[in-house]
Amino acid sequence: MTLEPSPSPAISSPTPAQAASESSVGPLSHVDAAGFFRMVDVAEKPFSVRTALASGSIRMQIGTLNAIRDNALAKGDVFPVARLAGIQAAKRTAELVPLCHPLPLSGIEVRVSLDESLPGVRVEGFVRTTAQTGVEMEALTAVSVALLTVYDMAKAVDRTMVISEIVLREKRGGTKGDFFSEP
Repeated sequence: MTLEPSPSPAISSPTPAQAASESSVGPLSHVDAAGFFRMVDVAEKPFSVRTALASGSIRMQIGTLNAIRDNALAKGDVFPVARLAGIQAAKRTAELVPLCHPLPLSGIEVRVSLDESLPGVRVEGFVRTTAQTGVEMEALTAVSVALLTVYDMAKAVDRTMVISEIVLREKRGGTKGDFFSEP
C-alpha cells in the first residue's frame, strides 16, 4: 500500500497565531504572536507537587486475552514488559513530544489488568513530580506506550486489536487547579 499525499486545500489554512486568536478557549500558549511554535517559559511559575492519572484500553479477541492470561505468547509475559515500557516512556516524554518540558519525575506507576468485558487489557498510568509544570503528557505517554507494547507482544496471534480510550482522568496541582474526568 502506498500513501498518497493529501491534496492541498482550496482555501488556505489560517496560521497558528490566527487560529489561536479565533479560538473560543483563548490564545494557544505554545504559539507566539508571529505564529511560531515555542516551548512555554515556566520560570516564573511556582514549584508545586503535581500528579496526573491517565488510562486506556486495548480490545482483542478472547483467545488473545486467554493467551495473555496464561502467559502463552511467544514474546513472554505481557504485564511486566508493558509496565516497564510505560515507565520508561514516561521518563522520555520530552524526547517524544516536541514542546514538552523535561521534568524530574519523582514517581511513576503503571497498572495493567485484564478486562473480560472488553475483552482486552486496561492500563492506568500515574505520574508525580514537584515542578513548575504538570505531568499530564507523561501519564498519557506511559499509557500509550504500555498499550503499544501489549499490541507488539500479541500481534502474532491477533492483528485486529484496537487501542482506544486513552484519556487524562485526573490532574492535581499547579496554578490552573485540579481536573477530574470520569473513566
